[in-house]
Amino acid sequence: MARKIVLCTVQFGDMPLEQLCAKAKEYGYDGLELACNDNHLNLDRLSPEYCKEILDTLAAHGLELHGISNHAVGQCVCDPIDFRHKTILPAHIWGDGDPEGVRQRAAEEMIKTGKAAAMLGTKTVIGFTGSPIWHMLYAFPPMNPDTISEGFKEVARRMIPVLDSYQEMGVRFALEVHPTEIAFDIASAEMILDAVGHHPAFGFNYDPSHMGYQGVDYLEFIRIFADRIFHVHCKDVWWSDRPVKAGVFGGHLPFGHRDRYWDFRSVGRGRIKFEEIIRELNRIAYNGPLSIEWEDSGMDRNHGAAEAQRYIRQVDFEPSAIAFDAAFLKE
Repeated sequence: MARKIVLCTVQFGDMPLEQLCAKAKEYGYDGLELACNDNHLNLDRLSPEYCKEILDTLAAHGLELHGISNHAVGQCVCDPIDFRHKTILPAHIWGDGDPEGVRQRAAEEMIKTGKAAAMLGTKTVIGFTGSPIWHMLYAFPPMNPDTISEGFKEVARRMIPVLDSYQEMGVRFALEVHPTEIAFDIASAEMILDAVGHHPAFGFNYDPSHMGYQGVDYLEFIRIFADRIFHVHCKDVWWSDRPVKAGVFGGHLPFGHRDRYWDFRSVGRGRIKFEEIIRELNRIAYNGPLSIEWEDSGMDRNHGAAEAQRYIRQVDFEPSAIAFDAAFLKE
């Protein structure tokens, strides 16, 4: 059976759920990865009645639920908090803005997100953790390696209570491996997995777009973390094959600027080799959803979301049940 193709609703947060469900069905999707926001999953309203209302809305449009995402709140569990975080957080998480208070309330909200997943009958929460050491990425001024080690330990200390609660609820956390997070490539993903003691509720949301332009082997990532890929985002990225004004770090230029070295693209319009990804996912027997996280600042989202679904459905295929040369075998 082919994998379910679902739409991540983060980039459609302005649409009421009913309208988005109608659109997703029109685009051809099997279901949704529901984002925590006022329109799609409002955690302030969490109750059995509210969960039934959400599931009934999806069912009325022939859609299934495949995961819940809460990236903005997750970012604030381990980040050094500053004025920027206020713009992405609900008011009750920001509170008075005291950094430690924000981090603690964000962790509590992520536990509540896990509860919402359990109540809605889905087992995966997709999100971020933030990082206390991302600003130390470029090693100047020089630092003691112990500083980096302590950063991973801090993330483990803050996240393990969240992970323990998820395990009790039968829910898993899929960290999106992504710049500004504690894990942003293969090496750092290995480090955080070790730091949390290979916690059974901790794994990854695989999104090749965040690795391709960095020069990270996004196919090897699947092979290494075969048992820790809990969810898959399909998002494409383009990067230049010539020198440009703003390199990998972006030059403080906005997405879509012509002078950037890289930019997110609608699936099938960048440089990610999705057929090779499907083959590797088949090898590790991943049978979870393929979630389109649509991001392309140069394309209309209605066109892009519909086109991305068609592209991924065409490129997704089941592994062969027989050896192709089995007909030549003799008993």
